[in-house]
Formats: sequence, structure tokens, C-alpha cells
Amino acid sequence: MCRNRGHIRRRVLRRRWEGHPAAEFIRVVMTGLIYPPAMEAHLVAETILRVTLSLSHASLRVSYVSGVLGSTPIASLARALDLLCARAEQAEEPAREVLLSIVDALSAPEAHEVAQLLREEATGESLLSLERLVRQPLSPRTPLPDDGTKEERVPDYGAGRTLTLGERKSLARRPDRSVLEKLLLDPHPDVIARLLKNPRLTEDDVVRLAARRPGRPEVLAAIARDPKWLHRARIRLTLVLNPDTPGALAAPIVGLLVRQELRLVAGAAHVPAHVRALCIEHLERRPPGKPERQAGAGRGTGLVRKRVQ
Repeated sequence: MCRNRGHIRRRVLRRRWEGHPAAEFIRVVMTGLIYPPAMEAHLVAETILRVTLSLSHASLRVSYVSGVLGSTPIASLARALDLLCARAEQAEEPAREVLLSIVDALSAPEAHEVAQLLREEATGESLLSLERLVRQPLSPRTPLPDDGTKEERVPDYGAGRTLTLGERKSLARRPDRSVLEKLLLDPHPDVIARLLKNPRLTEDDVVRLAARRPGRPEVLAAIARDPKWLHRARIRLTLVLNPDTPGALAAPIVGLLVRQELRLVAGAAHVPAHVRALCIEHLERRPPGKPERQAGAGRGTGLVRKRVQ
């Protein structure tokens, strides 16, 4: 009797998930099928691609990918991401859209451990496309010694005194344009993180913030970790062109650049050598003559027009 009930329960679940993008993955879990590693990686990659594209909002996509990063065995995850990265390098539009969500998820502080495990797996198993995504420079830019002469000061907000960090974070939520101009000069990354959520902030403002030199790595990291702004092509390019952007954040963003942008960065003498070399590697992988479209173009964090069929 119990065996029959279990059989009926599995049949009901199969019918409920029939036609869902993850139906094949669920069938494998329910039936206990074991695939060879290559086939399993292909299955996981297809599931990530189809489920991600079926979600209509960028935040939902990032949440789903973050869940996959935290729940999938690292060996299977690494091979699946390598397949998706390789397809994105061949300018496949669906894979490029999914790669944007993967970059968003990997840039979160809670994903640092998974990113390091993926780095080790990619190096050990020669997963070259994944290695390009999670590459960390061996000798990152070392900041100039702080002698106190270049200390960044808190802007004058007109209060007759230096505002506390809490007061400045509170100001960052206000829709006052004149205050926003001063907040863009604030050196504290917590203030900038709040400011990036302000609805009155424009793309031009964030481009100016990302282009500032010398740049504060913490501020640049706050921009790179905000999905709303990372989905803007101009901001991605500005971050990669800024020599003060941390290499571990620049490497995933390079994979989102189109061919013209890769050429621009590769020829920019002020960009760190490891970033330019990575751009050249991506250029060598891009199919010649194939038109490219910006990942996330016209979508921002809103609804996605094109859904997977």
C-alpha cells in the first residue's frame, strides 16, 4: 500500500512539473538517474539557462543563480558554468543574458567562498572558459603608501560641521539633487551603497563615479555589486577602464563586453596588463563577423521582453 502511495505521489509530481524548464532535472532527482559527468554538466547548464531566462526580473534571476551556486556540488557546478561561459564567448545571446546573472551572483560577498572553489576547480580541471570568468590576478595593483597628504575629506554639506556617517547615509536616501551632487564626492563606501539605491540618481552620475581617479576600490566594488547599475553597458565599460577596479571584479565584467569594447580596453595603456591580456583572450574566442548584442540591453532590473520557448 505504501509503495502504491509513493508511486502515485511521483506521478502527481511529474504531471505538476510537466513542461517546466527544469522538468528534466526534476525527473533525474525523482528517479535517481545517474548521468556521466559530461552529460550531467550539460543537464545542469541547460537547467540554469532555461530557468534563469524564464524569470522576468533581474533580482529573481540573481536569487535563483545564487541558490544554484550554494546547492550544487562544486564539480558539477564548475563544468556547467564552463559550458555556459564557452557559449557566451561564442556570442550566443541567451548564454550572455544568463552570464550577466552569474556575474551578479558571484560578485556578492557571500559568494566569495564558492568563487574561490570554482577558481581552484577551473585551474585543476583546465576549464578555460570558467577560469577566465573567475580569474584573480596574481599581482594585483598595490595602492600607493598613505602619507596623509591624499586623504579624502568628507564634503561640506553646509551644516557648519562634519556630518557623521549615519547622517550622510540618511542624506543618501533623500531626493534632493543638490545634495546628491555632494554625496557623489563622499569617500565612504556605505554612503555610496545607499546612494546607488536613490531613484534620483542617473546613469551619467554613476558613470562619473565609476570613472573617478584615483578611485576607491570599495566604492568601485559597491557599483559592481549593484545589479541595477551593472546591467548598464556604459557603467560596465567604465569600471573595466578604471585601473583602480579590483581585478577579481574586473575579470567577470570583461566577459560581458562586446567586441568593440574589448578592443578599446585591450588598447588602453592605463588599464592593468592582466585586464588587457584577458580582453585579448576573449577577442580570440569571439566568432568573426557575428553581430553582438549587449547583455541586459534595455532590461535594467525590469521585465524581460524575450522569454525562452
